[in-house]
Amino acid sequence: MLLFHEKDSFYMIFYYFCNKSTLCLCKSSKKKQEIKEFDKKKDIMPTKKLRFVIYGNVYQTKKSMAIQKILSYLSTKGAEIVIEEDFYKFITQQQHISVDNATVLTSDDYKSDFVISMGGDGTFLKAAARVGNKNIPIIGVNMGRLGFLADVSPSDIEQSIDSIYSGEYQIEKRAVINIEAEGINEYPYALNDISILKRDNASMISIRTEVNGEYLTTYQADGLVISTPTGSTAYNLSNGGPILVPNSDIIVMTPVAPHSINIRPIVLPNNSTIKLSVSSRNHNFLVAMDGRSFKCQEGTTITLRKAPYDILVVKRSGTSYFHTLREKLMWGADIRN
Repeated sequence: MLLFHEKDSFYMIFYYFCNKSTLCLCKSSKKKQEIKEFDKKKDIMPTKKLRFVIYGNVYQTKKSMAIQKILSYLSTKGAEIVIEEDFYKFITQQQHISVDNATVLTSDDYKSDFVISMGGDGTFLKAAARVGNKNIPIIGVNMGRLGFLADVSPSDIEQSIDSIYSGEYQIEKRAVINIEAEGINEYPYALNDISILKRDNASMISIRTEVNGEYLTTYQADGLVISTPTGSTAYNLSNGGPILVPNSDIIVMTPVAPHSINIRPIVLPNNSTIKLSVSSRNHNFLVAMDGRSFKCQEGTTITLRKAPYDILVVKRSGTSYFHTLREKLMWGADIRN
């Protein structure tokens, strides 16, 4: 390769070959030294030491090879590996995987460059709850089946880690819902959705709903799902709610089996404040948040609003949400389309 460079009436021509031999014709010894220093830096590129905290699904017993692959590749990168305590016990005691180069995470008071979630979307949601407002980007490795959040397959993990070290990735901010209600104190936030539901054998419940202080309606239904764009492809979708594109700054309220056919999902700005009051013949009901459930008493007032922080999700450069939709929902799989 021939390179021609002109600067301050100074000409330099050099050939750079694959064996790193360089022929320089320079009028300045200083320039010769600069070229030598350039070659040294090119041969020895320092790699930043990154810290990864790993959460995982302790019920997937047939994924030991994928777990070993990820841990080994992180080690080759010189990464600092920290494994959540329950997952550490699972992979060492049940999977018999050696993790001598890793430390154990015993609390949620930590700092890290990245978090890796190894499982499905449920594992990702649990990891997001543990990360909370720390602003640590989360990488979702899909060890299960359908995954919108955990969208990196084990076969692509090496490429994904390489992208992290080369800076070829994107960070998506995902909105979180905050809930205020008596009896709910344990991490009152949800990345996917918050659902107000009747008990198993109970009759329908009545959910009086206000938006920004204005009365909207009283839902007579089996429940009501309040979903972020992230959770719109979960329980919201199975109840006939719309798919919301991430970062669209909206939320959706979707009734579960409403008594009236006229009751439909409604989309609201995500800066709305929603107030709910529930009546039930059983005098109690359930609140479900990202797989966690709480029993609440009739008369409990529930207030929902956007949380003051976002969850950061790592996406490889070139990935597309619409491509994920086509793949996960099998759009176009019908050969007649």
